[in-house]
Amino acid sequence: MSESRRTLVDLLALERIDRSLYRHHNPEVGERRLFGGQVAAQALQAAANTVEADHAVNSLHAYFLRPGRYGVPIVFTVDRIRDGSSFTTRRVVATQDREAILNLDASFHAVEDGGDYEPPSPLGSVPDPDGLGGDKQRWGSHHQLLDARPVEVPGEDPAVGTRWIRIADTLGDDPVAHACGIAFFSDTGPLGTSRRAIGGPEGTASRESMMTASLDHCVWFHRPARADEWLYYRIEPVACGGARGLARGGIWSRDGHLVASVAQEGLLRWRHD
Repeated sequence: MSESRRTLVDLLALERIDRSLYRHHNPEVGERRLFGGQVAAQALQAAANTVEADHAVNSLHAYFLRPGRYGVPIVFTVDRIRDGSSFTTRRVVATQDREAILNLDASFHAVEDGGDYEPPSPLGSVPDPDGLGGDKQRWGSHHQLLDARPVEVPGEDPAVGTRWIRIADTLGDDPVAHACGIAFFSDTGPLGTSRRAIGGPEGTASRESMMTASLDHCVWFHRPARADEWLYYRIEPVACGGARGLARGGIWSRDGHLVASVAQEGLLRWRHD
């Protein structure tokens, strides 16, 4: 596959080196910093590759430790923390040149019956994605893997980020691939939401005036969902201070169900050069 046209399926196709060791060759794409959503999704896939029980992804918690680089292979070492009848737990360390760039804990849960609750759907005032234009933002090389439609909601706080989003290519029917797809695009937006909360959409906290980076990223998967079908992603700021910003988000299916929750703390450091 050419470097100019990648798919998420290609990114999730990890080479098995050993029983708990995987690698992705991570070709050069002409950018300096590796997209965090890519390495988080790949680490989740590596964890899932070692789960033999019929357990679905229920959560992940990732720490971004160093900036990753394109053009350098990524090795994923999986620690099989626990294999239980209800829950399976994995810890993954992603490294480049023998230096850790990400730690990820993932939990997998057997399907069980239980009570249901979800907050009211925000989709009543949201236009359908089919009537919206494509996203004009450029997030980087990973943008080609995504189809995104920004949404303007009347009366919404300008710092809040709202968009319809999906993986641009068909992922097949493996639920793990769809969980990885949601993990992939969940890293698009939280940093911008925190930055807008500090300076507003036209304020002082512009992309040029601040250095930003994902630090701590969590996703909870509430219901199965297809990442290659339209999902509504709403992100709001929680708190900013000490050169860090926390944002939280909800990912909703087109029929109004909350399928995942996201929380991310990111670095918001003023540039002084």
